[in-house]
Amino acid sequence: MKTLTPHPKKFSRDIYHKMAESAIFQESDRLELIKGEIIEMSPVGLRHASCVKKLNYLLTKKLGDQIILGVQDPIKLNNDSEPQPDLVILKYRPDFYANEHPKPEDILLLIEVSDSSIEYDKNVKIPLYAENQISEVWLVNLNDNCVEIHQKPYQNYYQSIQKLSVINIISLSNFPEVEIKISELL
Repeated sequence: MKTLTPHPKKFSRDIYHKMAESAIFQESDRLELIKGEIIEMSPVGLRHASCVKKLNYLLTKKLGDQIILGVQDPIKLNNDSEPQPDLVILKYRPDFYANEHPKPEDILLLIEVSDSSIEYDKNVKIPLYAENQISEVWLVNLNDNCVEIHQKPYQNYYQSIQKLSVINIISLSNFPEVEIKISELL
């Protein structure tokens, strides 16, 4: 007798979008596609939401019309992943990405804000970003009151990780003149 091992059903981005268009998901569902699996995202707590708003305000104020700032919007990685990071600084495009979600080459900086999702962000999402050659990722770790800067992607990890506390100031690598006090975020 042949033994069958169950396997999870994997979905492509196209099928995932068709499922959404067919109203299989509710608008209130917080979902993202990671390596072919539909993942339910954690609810957003007050501190998390506040930090995202602070980042949105500070980055918009400091960078203005030089960039497009995506807030909890999907990004297009490979054929089976479409995460929704908390913030992405995107290269400016006059169409504001109307015809397709941003791809890794469009992303100047990706930021994840983490508290309850810290292990998932560190062990699943950040390696996925490295695999897709996103050059710089910030992990705002609300649990430890620090910001981890991940740079130099190689395969599924970042070769450079710098951990900064509330006494530090961050400079954006693509905009070195722009500085943000970590104490302003946390």
